[in-house]
Amino acid sequence: MAQHRRVVIAVWILLTLACGLSYPILDARLQAPDLTVDHAESVRVDRLLGEHFPELGAEQSVIVYHSPTLTVDAPDYRGAVDRSLTTARSIADVRVLTGPVSSGPVTTISADRHTAFSVVGIDGTMAQRIAVAKQLQSDLRTAATRDVDVALTGYSAIQSDMITVERADAQRAETIGIPVAFALLAVGLGALVAAGIPILTAVAGLLLCIGALLVITVFRPLDPLALSTATMVGTGVGIDYAMFVVARFREQLRSEHVADRTDRTKITAAVGVSLDTAGKMVLASGVIVVISLCALVVVPAPVFRAITIGVSTSVVAAMLVATTLLPAVLAELGPAVNRGRLPRRVHDRPADPANRWGRWAHLVMRRPVVFALGALTLLLLAAAPGVDMRYGFDIGLPALHGTPSGRAAASIAADFAPGLLSPIDVIATGPNDTPLDATESAAAHRYVQQLAGDARIATTLTRESGGRVMVSVVPAVPVDSTAATDLVRELRERAHAVSDNGVKVSVGGTTAALVEMSDVITARLPWVIGLVLASSLIFLTLVFRSVVLPLKAIVMNLFATGAALGITVAVFQWGYGESVFGFQSPGFLQVFLPITVFAILFGLSMDYEVFLIRRIKENWDAADSQSDRTNRDSVATGIQQTAGPITAAAVIMVVVFGSFLTADVLELKQLGFALAVAIAIDAVVIRLLLVPSLLRLLGHWNWWFPGDGSATGKRLDHSAATASRATPSP
Repeated sequence: MAQHRRVVIAVWILLTLACGLSYPILDARLQAPDLTVDHAESVRVDRLLGEHFPELGAEQSVIVYHSPTLTVDAPDYRGAVDRSLTTARSIADVRVLTGPVSSGPVTTISADRHTAFSVVGIDGTMAQRIAVAKQLQSDLRTAATRDVDVALTGYSAIQSDMITVERADAQRAETIGIPVAFALLAVGLGALVAAGIPILTAVAGLLLCIGALLVITVFRPLDPLALSTATMVGTGVGIDYAMFVVARFREQLRSEHVADRTDRTKITAAVGVSLDTAGKMVLASGVIVVISLCALVVVPAPVFRAITIGVSTSVVAAMLVATTLLPAVLAELGPAVNRGRLPRRVHDRPADPANRWGRWAHLVMRRPVVFALGALTLLLLAAAPGVDMRYGFDIGLPALHGTPSGRAAASIAADFAPGLLSPIDVIATGPNDTPLDATESAAAHRYVQQLAGDARIATTLTRESGGRVMVSVVPAVPVDSTAATDLVRELRERAHAVSDNGVKVSVGGTTAALVEMSDVITARLPWVIGLVLASSLIFLTLVFRSVVLPLKAIVMNLFATGAALGITVAVFQWGYGESVFGFQSPGFLQVFLPITVFAILFGLSMDYEVFLIRRIKENWDAADSQSDRTNRDSVATGIQQTAGPITAAAVIMVVVFGSFLTADVLELKQLGFALAVAIAIDAVVIRLLLVPSLLRLLGHWNWWFPGDGSATGKRLDHSAATASRATPSP
């Protein structure tokens, strides 16, 4: 890369320009998260409704009319209604099912007659329905007047507006996180050019990720959550990876006294050493993150596949940038990487900061049991709220208060049943989807009659077609509430009771899909954890050439991840952070958050472990003797040599993730908070307390590896050992 630096840089400029220009195309192709489970009951219900009740459309939404001054009887109000229905009928995939009526099974005019709604059916796949909802929402603006608000709401309309809100949240977080990260880099590295390189390379990685994801959308859909998560993680690891390499490069230039850009031989050698040390650890860390993420594919749900693809793509892009573009840029700059030095009072450190970290490490190792027990107690206390972790799904209405679908949903909740946003669909057929005979039909109608009197149900609408019975159950509670999910579970229990009569009763709809998602996550979580632990153990064993160190790293990261999730439960599920972070707790975490956070956190929290332990092992292998004192000195020296870069990297990662606390969408707040807390715990509690104390207690066993013939396991690559003697690597 250094020898062909200008060609590499030119290729990257063209590539990033092309990827940057592709962003609007990717943005337009984003779809709502698919929260269904493969081959689930709700998926079967959607198929049956399309086959036997096509006149209803694949989804029912509502056009809401509201006026604070006019009633539905006013001519201007009626004119707005008529124009909206004419607009709806003009769109091919929309059909008007009913207009505002004040009689019949469902009253669509409020008691004060200031609010009304029409029901429309929308055809197509989820992606097509969202596009239709977006078009209809836009066209309805012409039907509204100064006195009458007209807006569409329903699942597709809400998800369409949610895409816009999540996009704005991500952009706002980036405008906060990246400048703050640059300021921290400038202070930490002491030079503007050195600080700017990680920012620019992180942006290059994000652009490459965008281009790659656009290609991927040709084969499978991508949602805003996956893109926001990819942006969040990609920004953090991109800056961190580049910073480690830049710091190592600058140290190598200082050790070789390179002050002239024309000294190409030494500059190229410095690039090589930087990649041979910090670069190797970048690749190892990135691979661990990807391995952890890939465990999510055992959950048979499209939303997890999308998150896995999005975040893995961003991490791989960051790795490619750090090992191709970054060394080429460093080779071109040479000592110019140190330009733009800040005043000494801004970035100066104590005369020997390394000794400060070394003294701390020796202090911990003098009382390893005390510090280890103290750290573990702290982590267990932080993890304790996780025992009460509950899953749910908040569709995000509080974040949509300024959008048309949000306003319309608020009117529905205030004047009608909130369950109108997405009714529960129940369909009854004979065995193998055959028409119901007389006995089976009677059993199906008895099932419907049992629904009467349930306080959680506002109304039911029954239709028959071709010997099949379909019931729209309108909950009197919000579709994303625990009361609604409990109702779905009870409806399914009742359905099993009538199956003895030959009737096949299936329950579907958005709420039912969320119940299925929760159940499959609970069932597959042990598989995800097992795969992450097993694959990480194998990979770390190969990286460290030790048996004990990978086991210790995995156990410590389990504690760190558990503590981060426990604190997240206390803040967002119990609501202790409501006033601080500006949200209202729904009483649960987003259904897909805990398992996603576990996979991402386990990979990310292993990053600093890899950098630190690898450096400690280099010191151990480079020592002339193997003794308890050598073990302590290796640990202390490793902490000295990595403390500065790891601390700066952790602070930057916390800032990048923490910037998503400014988001309006609750799931982005939760995700950003959990990631930021985990990184802080890993950098402070794990690295400064548990690592030195446990390494001191384990002694020689840290370095045992089968086949090495001793408890030392000295198998370090000679070139890396030689480079590490010359200059400390980050």
